[in-house]
Order: sequence, then structure tokens, then C-alpha cells
Amino acid sequence: MLKNLLDACGAALGFFSVGYAFAFGGTTDSAQKTFLGNTNFFMKDVDDNAGWLFQFAFAATSATIVAGTLAERCQMAAYLCYSVVLTGFVYPAVAHAIWSGQGFLTAFSSDPLWGIGMIDFAGSGVVHVTGGITALLATIILGPRRGRFHDARGAPLAKPTPMPGHSVALQVLGTFILWFGWYGFNPGSALAITNGHYGAVAALCAVNTTLAAASAGVTAIFLNLVLVERQTGEATAGVTAIFLNLVLVERQTGEATFDIVMLMNGALAGLVAITAGCSVVTPWVAVLIGFIGGVVYLTSSKTLLWVRIDDAVDAIPVHFSNGVWGLISTGLFAKPELLMMAYDTDAHVGLFYSMQHTGSIDATLLGCQLTGTLFICGWVFMIMFPFFIWLNYVGWFRADSLEELVGLDISYHGGASGGVDEVKNEYVQAFNKQRGELRKRRKQRLETIGGPEGRPGPSGVAMPDPEAEVMDMRHANGKFQHIMSHS
Repeated sequence: MLKNLLDACGAALGFFSVGYAFAFGGTTDSAQKTFLGNTNFFMKDVDDNAGWLFQFAFAATSATIVAGTLAERCQMAAYLCYSVVLTGFVYPAVAHAIWSGQGFLTAFSSDPLWGIGMIDFAGSGVVHVTGGITALLATIILGPRRGRFHDARGAPLAKPTPMPGHSVALQVLGTFILWFGWYGFNPGSALAITNGHYGAVAALCAVNTTLAAASAGVTAIFLNLVLVERQTGEATAGVTAIFLNLVLVERQTGEATFDIVMLMNGALAGLVAITAGCSVVTPWVAVLIGFIGGVVYLTSSKTLLWVRIDDAVDAIPVHFSNGVWGLISTGLFAKPELLMMAYDTDAHVGLFYSMQHTGSIDATLLGCQLTGTLFICGWVFMIMFPFFIWLNYVGWFRADSLEELVGLDISYHGGASGGVDEVKNEYVQAFNKQRGELRKRRKQRLETIGGPEGRPGPSGVAMPDPEAEVMDMRHANGKFQHIMSHS
């Protein structure tokens, strides 16, 4: 909970100081292309406070995606650092390119890319791909949780160790909250439309989202296409994920069980996938997008386990994989009439409508979607990958092994969220002993003038030696690892 609050706080400060300016500051001439905005720093001359707050919600969402992936093993300082960098610089460049009138990918320019620009109505790419690819890079560098893929001696496990969430009830509650929040993302984005159709577009987005929630039932999987076409893709994705997982588990173990996590994440995957094209696709297409979104989620989740990448909450399959699918699906299924309502143009439409619309196959919009996807991935990789390597190098990224074993609730907050009884008493004792030794050595350094373990300060009093403290921490961790490997 503290880490999510840190994400929100860091995102607010980063977006307030420079993020909004980089994303939406600059000239109002839509024919002029810029990579970043250059005005409105620290909200100077920003009169639309409601618009700033709305855009901040998108920026903060991209940061919170990363937090779940890195759960149980990431230091507090890292959360604050990456949230500021992500929302202050990395995300704004993506938002500027796609949503600002001066972006080189935007569909809101008087001279859009290839005559149409990139269609990302509410952020499948801007928000979810940006956050998802950041999470992927971070977890690759951070590494898996202790015991996830290796035993105490470091030997690879034949099968990954299941590490379910602490409270299914809170997960379900969170899913409903996210679902409800999508009404702000999708219909709320229609406020940017200025041609008088914003009401109809917002209603279409709201209806699609509402029907998605209603169709998130188990029996939906048995409905034929005629019945399902009245529903939307998000819930279809949830039903698809839970039943596809059911088939896989039954074939592997001979026993069929329903996994509510698959249902929740499948539904969220459908929400992410429909976000890009919610204003330009029809309801029956949304059903198809959601159905494929459930398959994409489950396939991506299994692939991460196969390559031994530890995503604690499956944020990468939900946000990155389905964000990409959402962008691609828009390039395939954008309908001419709906494009005209939302974007005032039908110069280039979805690939599957192009033959009917122009009499020839037109993949221009699909090409814009793919170009935008590559730009997002390339930009985020170029900035965040070296940044996470630097965080890891200076020792600010991963919590030490003993802190991770006893749980960050104990090591950072002095108590476990589920009760101390969930942690072995000898681990807690070892942690307290380690911290006691470190405090004792630090005190001795401060009391020592000169010598190899202390650096005298200006007043003759010894100052802490960071290098010595790092060596102490490594020594303590080495002793603990030795104990664990022989336990």
C-alpha cells in the first residue's frame, strides 16, 4: 500500500513539475511537429486544472502498473525514483507523440502521419504498453522472488513455486474498482472531441464497458455468436481466460478447477485491449477483441513462466500484451462511420473495412498502429533499461535477501500485514540480529575518530563510511545465505 502511495506521490510531483509540460505544452499550431512540449512547466499558465488532473490520472496509472510486477522484492527508494522518471519524462514523450496536436504520431494534427495518424482513444498504447514494457524491463533486471524458480541452494525447480496473493477478496474488490475506473478512462476521453458527437461517442464507450461487466459470467462462454455480439469484449476476455485455463489444467492434472484470478485478469485484459478502439469499433467486434484478449493474456502469462520471468500480479500479460493487441485490433477493425464521429476523418480505416470502403486493401491505419507500438517500446527501452541498471548498480533496486524472506512489511514497517505468525520465528530473529549488528557497527564508526572504519568529519567527529556499510550488509547477507543453503 505504501508503495502505491509512493507511486502516486512521485507521479504527481513529476507530472506537476515537468511531465505535463513535456506532454502537452508548446505551440497550438497543429501543423508543427515537436518531440516534447516546451511550456507550462510547474503548471505555469495552465488554466484548465480539470484537464491537468485528468491527464495526471493516466500518467499515474502507467507508473502503478510497474509496482505490482515488482512486488515483494523492490526497495522503497526505487519506487519513488522510477515513478518520477516515468511520469516526468518517459510517459510524457509518448503522450506528446500520440495525444498532443504537435506529436508526430497523433491523429489530432492538421497533417497527421500518413493522412490518418495513430488511433489510441484512451491509452492502450500510451498508458498500458508504456507501463507494461517498463514492468517487463524492470523485472528482468530485478530478478524473481526468492523460491519462485530456484530452491534455497540455487538449484532450478522443475516447476515454479506458486505464490498466490494474500487476499482473494481484496483482489476481487480491486478488479471491480478498476472496472469502474474504466468509465473515467474510456467515456471520459470523449471530452476531447469537439465536433458535437462527443456525447454519442461517450455513450458508445460507456455502453461497451457496462455490457462487458454484465457479461463477465461463466455461462457467457456457452452463448453462441448471435447472443454474444450484444456484449463487449472485456468480460468475454474474462470468460475466455478462465475456461481456457480450465482446459489446460484439466489436461495437465486430470482435475478441472476454476481459477478466479484467471477470470479477474482476463476481464482486465479485455478492458486494456478495448481501450484503444472503444470509440471506433462496433459491439460485436469488441466481443471478438475481448475473446482474443483472454487468449493473449493466458498465453503471455504461461510464456513468462516458461522463460522464468517473475511477474507477481501478471501485469505484463494484462497491460503490455493486451495493450499491443488493442492497438493492432484498432488497425484491423476501425469502422469508417465511427472514425468520422470520433476523429472527423475516414481517410484510412481498419484493414477489414478497407475493401468495402475504398474498393482496395488499405493497411495504412494498421501501419500507423504498428509504427506507434514500435516507437513506444523503443523509447521506453532506451530510457528505462539503463535507468534500472543504474538503480541496481548503486544498490537502490532490490531488497536484500533477508528482508525479502521475512517480508517487506516487517523489514520496512515493523509488522506483517497478515500477522507475524506467517513468518518463521527464526527468520525474524535472524533479521533482528542482523539489524542489531549493523546498528552497532554504525554507532562504533560514529564514535571512532579516524581509522579504517570511520572518516573524520569537519568537527573531528567520525562520519559514516558508505562503502563500509555496504560491505557490512554484504557480509550479513553472505552469512544468512550460508545458513539457508545448509538448512
